[in-house]
Parts: sequence; structure tokens; C-alpha cells
Amino acid sequence: MKKNVIVCCALALVFLASFANKEKEIAMSKLMETADSSKQIGTAKFYQLADGKIKMDLEINYALRADSNVAVHFHEHGECGDMGKAAMGHWNPTKEAHGKWGSAAYHSGDIGNIMLDGKGHGAISVTTDRWSIKDGDIKDIIGRGIIVHGGTDDYTSQPSGNSGPRVGCGEINAFN
Repeated sequence: MKKNVIVCCALALVFLASFANKEKEIAMSKLMETADSSKQIGTAKFYQLADGKIKMDLEINYALRADSNVAVHFHEHGECGDMGKAAMGHWNPTKEAHGKWGSAAYHSGDIGNIMLDGKGHGAISVTTDRWSIKDGDIKDIIGRGIIVHGGTDDYTSQPSGNSGPRVGCGEINAFN
């Protein structure tokens, strides 16, 4: 009997722990080719984690850039017109220097380089407390643009890393 109670309590704790760590999808962005906005080249899905952080899973499928790096950044606006130029500059709410995510100097819109394989597929996952979906919060990502650049971010050139042309764009939209 005592063994059954211990097993039952252990199972309950495992169940509660898995429930507490459950991710809730809160926003997404469809990344469309800037040269042909009818062609989707990727998605970004955003999840609220139990610890308050936000996780982004970004996936790119862009055969035109197979076997190369593409740089990805958050931009000020979700508008993708004029070959992505309507998204304006990097989203940098804290006015920090541009750099490599996680290094000594970087800002909240610096996502970084993604290596695409021979078929043009690549993915990255980022978890941070630098983003929120709270209206009016300086860290709010809703309505921001995600730009896929056709080149590699050098992580040093200011303000944007000399990342090449804007080949993909999408707006971050919240789920209601």
C-alpha cells in the first residue's frame, strides 16, 4: 500500500511539472518573400513560458539561399512593402549597439545568422525575457517586423551588421 501511494504521488508530481512547463502559443509571423509576397519562406512562432520568458521558434525554407547564411532581425514595423524597406530599421527599444545575440553588446532585435542547408532549410530557437506581448511595454514585439536578409550579419557594422538585401518579411501578430 505504501509503495502504491509513493508511486501515485510521484506520477502526480511528474504530471504537475509537465503542466507547469507547458508552452502557450501567443503569436506568429509568416515570412514572405519580398520579391513575391505570395511566396512563403518561413514562419516564426512565439510561446509564453511558465517562467514569464518568451520563446521563438523560427524556421526558414528558402531554396534561393541554400548552403548559405541568412541574417534575421526584428524591425520597427510589420509593414513589408517596398521590398521590406517599409519595416524601417532594427527594433532597438533600449538603444544598445548592434551585435551578436548573447554577447556583451547586442540589442533585442538582433536575432543573428541562420545556416541554411542544401535545400534552403534552417531553424533557430531563442528564449528570452527581452520581449513581451504587453501593450505599451517597451519590450512589446507585437506589430514588429521580422526581416530575413540575403547576407550574413558581421555583428560589428553599425547599426545593422551589413546583412545584405531584405529577401523576406513578416509581421508578428498576436493570437486573441
